[in-house]
Amino acid sequence: MEEQQPLRSPKKMAKALTECQSISVRIDDLGEDLIQNILNRLPAKSFASAACVSRSWNSICNRVLSSPKLSSAVSFNPVLENAVNEVVDKVLLEPIRPHFALVSVGPFFLLEETLQLIEGKLGSMIPIIINVSEGIIGRDVHTDQFVEVQWEVTVEDDTAVLPDEHLQRGIILTVGFLPGLKAHVIPLFQHKGPQGLLVDKFVTDIREAASTASDSASPAGIILFAGRKTNIKPVLQTIEYAFPEDTFIVGDADSQFLYGSNIGENITMSPGTTCAAVALVLTRDMNKPLGIGETKFDVMLSTGVSPIGPTYKANSVKHNKSSTWLTGSRETARQHLDGESILEEIYDQLGDRILYPAFYVGVTKRRKCSVGTEKVRRMQFHEFHEVLGGDEEYLFVNYPGIKTGDPFRFYISDSKAALSSSNDVSDKLRHLKLDCERRNNHASGGFGYSDKVKVFGGIIFSCCGRGDPFFGQPRIDSSTFLNNFPGVTFGGTYCAGEIARGNLGLYEPDDEEHSFIHCNQHVFGAVYLVLSYFPPPRER
Repeated sequence: MEEQQPLRSPKKMAKALTECQSISVRIDDLGEDLIQNILNRLPAKSFASAACVSRSWNSICNRVLSSPKLSSAVSFNPVLENAVNEVVDKVLLEPIRPHFALVSVGPFFLLEETLQLIEGKLGSMIPIIINVSEGIIGRDVHTDQFVEVQWEVTVEDDTAVLPDEHLQRGIILTVGFLPGLKAHVIPLFQHKGPQGLLVDKFVTDIREAASTASDSASPAGIILFAGRKTNIKPVLQTIEYAFPEDTFIVGDADSQFLYGSNIGENITMSPGTTCAAVALVLTRDMNKPLGIGETKFDVMLSTGVSPIGPTYKANSVKHNKSSTWLTGSRETARQHLDGESILEEIYDQLGDRILYPAFYVGVTKRRKCSVGTEKVRRMQFHEFHEVLGGDEEYLFVNYPGIKTGDPFRFYISDSKAALSSSNDVSDKLRHLKLDCERRNNHASGGFGYSDKVKVFGGIIFSCCGRGDPFFGQPRIDSSTFLNNFPGVTFGGTYCAGEIARGNLGLYEPDDEEHSFIHCNQHVFGAVYLVLSYFPPPRER
């Protein structure tokens, strides 16, 4: 049996405490600026321990975390537990107190197991959303190189085939620390009966979360993930009605997802309902401590389709559960055209560009919108739907919600238009960077990095139709951001339905009226959510 160590006497314990205090005093003699520089280099866990050493250190640590942070990492380790360990260790290499976590994985990683591992590392009290993406965009933990990777899926006899499961294993973890904001997970439920999507409850839950945290019923922003079988378009219409323009809305309209258990106390799933979508909702905190600045959000969109041919009007419309059959007429003529005739006109317009892989109609819809008993407002929306084909009677469109009289126009995927649009986004980012520099140059007195206006992070949702083969050159979507903000955290996913508030003027800028027609779900686009920090005004 091992010999028991004797307990320290009170005299020895007092002596040891005096020595520790002496060491602390000697470190404090270094001065707050140097101590802050040292603490700022600690990993998150060590930093959290340092905050408990003394009141002065706690005060310094709070100062370090007075400005927001975004941290992101990618791993392609084929073992899920190892991959999670790698990305968590990477994002926690610097001081951060995660307010939320977004996780995207490949199709061979299980959502339930991933959530369990992430909660084991970060805790179950922070909002966490995990989804199966079409690919990931971010910085590799091993090589420190930026990568854009899409999962390799082939189609044989209408069945998706994953050729090598090792090529489908990957994960990106993004954690955010946003002082002055609160993060909430709000699910959208769907009733199995005739009620369908409980959109009004979804909007009400978001408003209540915002009202509880701030003096406004409108959140700062919404990051939305919709299920593969969810028709998210009417949901986006209601959200457009319910929230002002300064509430950003981005996300993935078509993915498998799972969220952590930390949702609002008043939000429960009723019997007979399922979860159709989930939102990470960011709200302003009315109890924000003094000395905390503002996090601001900019959303930019690189489009990837071009209009082709004239505008038609839908006639003789029929529906089934998943599609619309229609005839059409040109706005300048009354003659009804069948599907085959319409397509022949478009093919004539395309000429030698007929081999374009993606073919859509953009339909402008005038719809009545409201929430509960609120005043009904007529709004216009432009929505993209895949063209399935046409015959001697009808044009077939892959969506059931088109009505007689809705105007529509054809669009094709266009890499040249996408590259031009990416350049436009790059210009906007450059102007944002110059604006930050101008504001900092005009600020009086010297100050540290945390006191500067700065872009501190970016999140991207890019269409899975884009990427290197589409552009013919590598990493166009990521370089658009990184060329302007090298070293700034940036990451995201490839998706099959990128969400961002916009308007028809993004696609057809010649008509001023198009800026009043909302367009919230895009095709062949890349959505950039850019996060900037504005420090509090300096006391004079």
